[in-house]
Amino acid sequence: MAQPHLLLLGAGKSSTTLIRFLQGICSSRNWRGTVADIDLAIVEQKLLPYPALTPRSLNIKDTATRRELIGDASVVISLLPPSLQTVVGEDCLLLGKHFLSASYTDPGLQKLQAAITDANLLFLMEMGLDPGIDHMSAMQLIDQIHQKQGIITGFASHCGGLVAPACDNNPWHYKFSWNPRNVVLAGKAGALFKQAKEACSIGYLKLFQFHHPVTIQGLGELATYPNRDSLAYIPLYGLETADNFIRTTLRYPSFCEGWNLLIKLGCTEENNEIETEDICIRDYFQQHLLASGMWEKDLPAHLLPLLAQIGWNDLQPILRKKGSSADILQWILEQKWALAPGDRDMIVMLHEITYTREGKKYAVTAQLMVEGDDAAHTAMAKTVGLPLGIAAVLLLDGIIQVRGLQIPTHPSIYQPVLKALEAEGIRFSEHWELLD
Repeated sequence: MAQPHLLLLGAGKSSTTLIRFLQGICSSRNWRGTVADIDLAIVEQKLLPYPALTPRSLNIKDTATRRELIGDASVVISLLPPSLQTVVGEDCLLLGKHFLSASYTDPGLQKLQAAITDANLLFLMEMGLDPGIDHMSAMQLIDQIHQKQGIITGFASHCGGLVAPACDNNPWHYKFSWNPRNVVLAGKAGALFKQAKEACSIGYLKLFQFHHPVTIQGLGELATYPNRDSLAYIPLYGLETADNFIRTTLRYPSFCEGWNLLIKLGCTEENNEIETEDICIRDYFQQHLLASGMWEKDLPAHLLPLLAQIGWNDLQPILRKKGSSADILQWILEQKWALAPGDRDMIVMLHEITYTREGKKYAVTAQLMVEGDDAAHTAMAKTVGLPLGIAAVLLLDGIIQVRGLQIPTHPSIYQPVLKALEAEGIRFSEHWELLD
């Protein structure tokens, strides 16, 4: 049998723990490992402590190099942006390679579903944190309830990447631990969910107004806002019986209120262009205030500290060349919300499920909290990267045998992966109770 070869595409913020994991696997098993990214210098720097892994430069538009790398791999793991998953997936299908990604399953890959099955390949999508660990941990609870002949009536799953309490020193209670672009554009598609047996829809302009409180043990009250299309997961989870079904993002209440104001000001607009020559951060915000029709006196007093923290009155020149409002806001926030070297982030996930059994009502909650080690080895990198690495090894070891285009809701996937994650310190605390 040929020496297994693990190929990781993408060496961004979420790759650090996965790279360390791949080093351990390749070193102990004498496997080959390659990490490819458009910026070779970044890859080489990240791989300095990891001699078992080979750095490679890859421009994703370079078809020949891309296919050379993929063709030489046993399993391809992608941490590339979601828009590039179909390109990589098409090559994996063409070259007969298994494909794992943390991204949502996109329509381009769904069109390949029959061909993937026919090729006896596994394309395992949504295999990170959220989506990923959320699917696996939720399905473990759901299957346990169904095995007890329980009928699930309500399902809510909440997840957020936050800052560890000891490092929380800004009024937004937030710092970047993953792709800032995804944070700036979060919620643009609005949200769909089920409430009181009815399908509900909320548009982007109202999404952050909709935030609801949730209590997290050890943290207190956080806020949730609906995340994308929850309705699509009802059949995937087998929860057609549920009266309520929602997947949400966790933030602090002040974040939701502050972000809602930035939306009203137009700061997240993507389809405009701002000339940044000779303007400062204060000018950027004043332009948006004027265009919104609001006045300084109209701004809620309790949100002024949040605006001040992101530079409402800063005279610092904007060094980014022209771009959309969202582009400039991202540039500003990357400076204001950067993790300091000693900072730690935190992942929080909570599932809330209600069900009936033999005429009685029950509830179960499962909570996960993980803190990062430092600004590089974050909780986000750990919880996004480890499921991918673990699944790749289980696949090559023949433990995961399911094929086709999948998300990790099948017990043959989630059971061994969750067990391995527990060994890495990623474990949920559960509470089961009789309601009446």
